[in-house]
Amino acid sequence: MKFTIIVSEKDIAGMNIRERLLEQFDFVKTNILFHDYPVFKLEVNENKINLYTIKQDTVFFENPENEIETDYFVFATRHQSKSGEKTLSVHVPGNFSKAEFGGSDTELCTTTASLMKDALITLIKLGKDTEYKITLEATHHGPLTRKPVFFIEIGSSEEQWKDKNAGTIIAKTIIKTIENYKQKDYDIALGFGGSHYCTGFNKIELNSNIAMSHICPKYAISYIDEKMIQKMVNATHEKVDYALIDWKGLNSESRNKIIQILEEMRLKWMKNKDVLLNL
Repeated sequence: MKFTIIVSEKDIAGMNIRERLLEQFDFVKTNILFHDYPVFKLEVNENKINLYTIKQDTVFFENPENEIETDYFVFATRHQSKSGEKTLSVHVPGNFSKAEFGGSDTELCTTTASLMKDALITLIKLGKDTEYKITLEATHHGPLTRKPVFFIEIGSSEEQWKDKNAGTIIAKTIIKTIENYKQKDYDIALGFGGSHYCTGFNKIELNSNIAMSHICPKYAISYIDEKMIQKMVNATHEKVDYALIDWKGLNSESRNKIIQILEEMRLKWMKNKDVLLNL
């Protein structure tokens, strides 16, 4: 399999992760230039990894598959938030409504739910003794790609973006996830409700056989209709088995709306709290 890691020269965290990748692993510099930067390559367990550096912000690198041949994309970037909370996170790109930061309006990228689950589990193992909160994030921002993709990020301010230890954890997570990757028999679920940081789904992702695909948080539920849920299904690399509803993370009106659509689509659904009770 071919995996492509993308970082941006405009991104402090991305360049930090790039340096740690080249420092920690035996990448080979190729003669290929991309955006004036050399492409580096590495092979682990018969998986080929290419490291690309781009000039624009990653969220605006639209349709990268038109320029790079690969099976999977991994974007290694910064995460920014007003809270400034220290985070290491993974998520799928896409926009449930207007595309304000790359991508296209109401278009979702193809997820790789299994690979993203493996990455979060590895991230937890490598980052457990740090002060960083390690978490899923809901689907958000660009760029748009139809190849399986996820973002892995350092947040949430310049101090963390420059943190070499955080960069090393992300770098090792990416390579170890790819090195150990093989198709697993996970249940694949869509998520609805809760916060941007997926507090209702993190424990499920880490402690069950469920791999989360696209997650629509509470603040974006108003944009959900049957067409959008079908897009969530279609933009999942694996077969979607069911939907999970963060029961406490939605009001009754929103829950009823989602349930009605799911039942009309004949897509099985469960309450996240029922899954949590069985963990």
